[in-house]
Amino acid sequence: MITDVPGVLVGHYQRLGDGWATGTTVVLFPDGATGSVDGRGGAPGTRETDLLLPENLVQRVDAVCLSGGSAYGLAAADGVMRWLSERPQGFRVGAEPHEVVPIVPAAVLFDLPRGAWGNRPDAEFGYQACENATGGQVAQGTVGAGTGAKVGSLKGGVGTASTTVDGFTIGALAAVNALGEAVNPDTGEPWATGTARPSDLNTTIGVVAVDAALSKAECKRLAMSAHDGLARAIRPAHTMFDGDTIFAVATGARPLPDDLRPVALNTLCTAAADVFAAAIVNGVLAATSLPDLSAYRDVPHPGKQPPTP
Repeated sequence: MITDVPGVLVGHYQRLGDGWATGTTVVLFPDGATGSVDGRGGAPGTRETDLLLPENLVQRVDAVCLSGGSAYGLAAADGVMRWLSERPQGFRVGAEPHEVVPIVPAAVLFDLPRGAWGNRPDAEFGYQACENATGGQVAQGTVGAGTGAKVGSLKGGVGTASTTVDGFTIGALAAVNALGEAVNPDTGEPWATGTARPSDLNTTIGVVAVDAALSKAECKRLAMSAHDGLARAIRPAHTMFDGDTIFAVATGARPLPDDLRPVALNTLCTAAADVFAAAIVNGVLAATSLPDLSAYRDVPHPGKQPPTP
């Protein structure tokens, strides 16, 4: 679980049925965390990513919001900000403790055809996901941002994984929703049997977290490496129709050795690729283990013909 990294909480909120099939997943950092991001897809939907550039003012983030709903779903981050401001947690902008601006980067995936038009995440989804956040077991599969997800010819979903390397704990969470097909990273073979049907619902988004003390630039390298794991588990990856975006955060609990810093960072980057690939596999396998996928058939939109049974 990504929550194996101390100082990382995860919460889901989703609606499924009665014309709904979408949700939001929030990764919270109660003590803040250094963050960066790397986007590789041709159709991104993101918020507050420019502030994660190393040269910009803000150094720490309070949460990352992952949501369905395409660009509409970015509104879920408003609820995350409200929840954090009530604590209050954020970038201090005034003399009083409550005068803060929570820093909540966000990314969305495209799941609009999974539900009736107009049924998409809003600020309440983000707020409720925060209310449900835990540092323990994280539900996987058809939950949160993965509720309406698909990958190739399979149901997609949320997956998480973690590992330890050289005393550091590194974890990943992925919401898997891709044009390409999910494959076994060890063999390159697709999980699905038969002819794959490309999904019309695209973008894989996620978070990699580590308990190391990293700079924003070093977090950027971590996010870049995590995309290697994405490419191992989804083929093709980073297409013009995917908005593949991965955030990387470092809680700062453990310093890297100064004399071998580049070597230690490289080891973490290698682990980031491995653990993000594992999170994708876990999300797909958890989602496709459902006994009945009938709830995830396309809901006809105005002017759209129902799919052939």
